[in-house]
Amino acid sequence: MQSYIIKGGEKLEGEVEASGSKNSSLPILAAAILNRGKTILENVPNIHDTKIMLDIIKLLGCEIEEDGNRVIIDSSSIENYEIPDELMRQMRSSVILAGAILARCKKATFSYPGGCDIGARPIDLHLKSFKTLGINILEENGEIFCDSENMTDGVVTLDFPSVGATENIILAATLSGKTIYIRNAAMEPEIVDLQNFINKLGGNVLGAGTKDIKIVGTKSLQKNIEYKIMPDRIEIGTLMCASAITKGNIKIKNVKIEHILPIVYKLEEMGCEITLKDDDITVIAKNRMKACNIKTMPYPGFPTDMQPIIATVLGVSKGTSIIVENIFENRYKYLAELKRMGAKVTIEGRTAIIKGIKKYNSAKVEATDLRGGAALILAGLNASGKTIISNIGYILRGYENIDKKIRKLGGNIYTREGE
Repeated sequence: MQSYIIKGGEKLEGEVEASGSKNSSLPILAAAILNRGKTILENVPNIHDTKIMLDIIKLLGCEIEEDGNRVIIDSSSIENYEIPDELMRQMRSSVILAGAILARCKKATFSYPGGCDIGARPIDLHLKSFKTLGINILEENGEIFCDSENMTDGVVTLDFPSVGATENIILAATLSGKTIYIRNAAMEPEIVDLQNFINKLGGNVLGAGTKDIKIVGTKSLQKNIEYKIMPDRIEIGTLMCASAITKGNIKIKNVKIEHILPIVYKLEEMGCEITLKDDDITVIAKNRMKACNIKTMPYPGFPTDMQPIIATVLGVSKGTSIIVENIFENRYKYLAELKRMGAKVTIEGRTAIIKGIKKYNSAKVEATDLRGGAALILAGLNASGKTIISNIGYILRGYENIDKKIRKLGGNIYTREGE
């Protein structure tokens, strides 16, 4: 197992470029199998989760070429409609392949997905939505069998604006030949990116970014296209917070400003000086941050994926902060590790009360999930002495070269094997 070794106390300064979005790449990679032609994707992050997704679509019959962050997918000869259980278990987002495979093959076989243990993330909404559209579903011995031969026109009203369910319905509907509406859809930028990709391919999706989406399904899509993945707004937010916690001065390039406004507003409230120019953002933190209150909400609210990151900054801010986690009930697991570094936190249900200390202590800690692991990196950058973070496989799932980017900014972080 690998570990990160961090010698904290360095101010982060300089310029770095954001990678492509993890949460946009995965559904777009799934959507590539809708195409009977060749898809060229630019700005695909080289992370564990995209590697798993590429492994799955290879097994389905796609031919893949990779050149850095450029991926070429030839999906003209897909015949397999089964997702291997061992790959499903490694990544929750693999479930969005169900909709794409159903659209392409009219059948799909898969098991329940894995991923970070941050709370109940059932796929009930996905399956309920499929059933609403006339898709036949059989669950047996932990496997799920779907058949979309009798898919119908329809309206799916989501009980909760689930990103994954919204994406899965879009994917399943794109080649259905039916007209399908989604009510109470998730509005995240990643869904807009998926819509833009499908429409460039020749599909017909309308309304992404709003609560009402319309998909006019076609029967087939065959087009050689190139598409660039949007930047990763959570990685950008993480780097912004790295500047805040180290009293740094960081310029981040390749940014979609409108995607990160909730993060910008909170960091400004905490005391950061933020300058926005074209596709760049500069975050300067001259002083210790001030406390503030956070409530995570579906987009355009404050993103749940940023909650552990900004909570770590609040842990060394002046005053007492209150965080309410409204999305995932187990998202506070990382706080037990942060307490080992001196954090003063009280948890009451979905609420965390954080009393700011002046500085974290170095310690041996363990990443418990993707974003919680990234939070520990920030704590290590703030701490005096040497912090060792084990189980960094979680972090590698979603951050491309995060250690190299931090070193470029002057941070002292390196990877050690065998911990």
